[in-house]
Amino acid sequence: MSKAAEGRIGGGRGPSRKESSAAPFDAVIAAHADALTRQIERVRERLEPPADHRELRRFPTGEAARLIGITDAYLRQLILSDEALEPAKGPAGRRQFTLTQINDLRRRLARTRPGYLRHRRAGEHLQVLAVTNVKGRSGKTTAAAHLAQYLALQGFRVLAVDLDPQAALSGLFGCRPDLDVGVSQTLYGAVRRDGAERPLGEILRPTHFPGIDLVPGHLELMACEHGAMPESTVGRVAEALAGVSDEYDVVVVDCAPQLGVLTLGAICAATGLLVTVQPQMPDLAGMSGSLRMTADLLGAVREAGGELRHDFLRYLVTRYEPNDGPQTQIVGLLRALFGEQVMTHAVPLAPVIAEASACGRTLYEAGRDSFSRQAYDRAVEALDAVNAEIAGEIARAWGRAA
Repeated sequence: MSKAAEGRIGGGRGPSRKESSAAPFDAVIAAHADALTRQIERVRERLEPPADHRELRRFPTGEAARLIGITDAYLRQLILSDEALEPAKGPAGRRQFTLTQINDLRRRLARTRPGYLRHRRAGEHLQVLAVTNVKGRSGKTTAAAHLAQYLALQGFRVLAVDLDPQAALSGLFGCRPDLDVGVSQTLYGAVRRDGAERPLGEILRPTHFPGIDLVPGHLELMACEHGAMPESTVGRVAEALAGVSDEYDVVVVDCAPQLGVLTLGAICAATGLLVTVQPQMPDLAGMSGSLRMTADLLGAVREAGGELRHDFLRYLVTRYEPNDGPQTQIVGLLRALFGEQVMTHAVPLAPVIAEASACGRTLYEAGRDSFSRQAYDRAVEALDAVNAEIAGEIARAWGRAA
């Protein structure tokens, strides 16, 4: 056999002359990354203004009154009684309130009826809600983002913590990790102990959504998941959150889709665990192992003297299609196994949620004018029901009437 034929049959014994003269793949990959970053920036400039230029939409009188918990007529009376409360008017001459103005009205009403102000009271502990699932694409970030914003709309002071290196939650709050996040500007910066650590209060940043501050995600979080951090890091998550606890009522943590050091730290620091479950058999099949691993790790923390204070554990069904027979059967199976720990309401698989996310927004932020109003109203009604159920768990943990 000729050497030429031998080379063809054997597939070659090394790089071709063309490959060996080309740039090495590390340089090619770096060039691709730079090109992609530039292209993403051009798209973002068209679709997503930078965080410092983003503004939350304004709320018409009816929606503002509903958020405060009063009637439209009473809200109009308040405005007539004090000119300083008069909001700006939209193109049709209708009043439009900012969330800041709605919170000002809450504080005014709370002078005589404290219930209008949702802040936690003396003796009520900080609620840390860890939204977790070891599988990607389980609707975890969608659930966490809408929960954080729902709570802020209700008047709670919220800290959103992004523990996913992919930083999808950060993106929904207008943060561009590749451009806006530097070294030690994630939770990693608050738990590391190599001289580059920083207090969490210096890391968190305000968002365009009044009532929500953000601890962004970034690829540097992977340093905690690849052996660079000791196991003692687990307890440091709670320590970091304790340093800012007086400023917030609720912390919503979007955990990474694996049981790494930071995710375990968030689960240990949590007062409430929200495990997202997509009602598909492949997702269910992997759930048993991840629950067992979580239980074993929490048991090890407890045996080592770690303090765990969990007020509630709930399984949240996500990406749910109620007209899908197999999904309905799986949800029924979950309820039979776990009872009331499976939440009554579910996050639907709704195209409008995906459409809003593609534009870097949640449904609460986008508003009903951006979509088919019927589809929007159905999806928001479902999300409100989910988040009101979680808010009820928070109220019960504080000893309030839900």
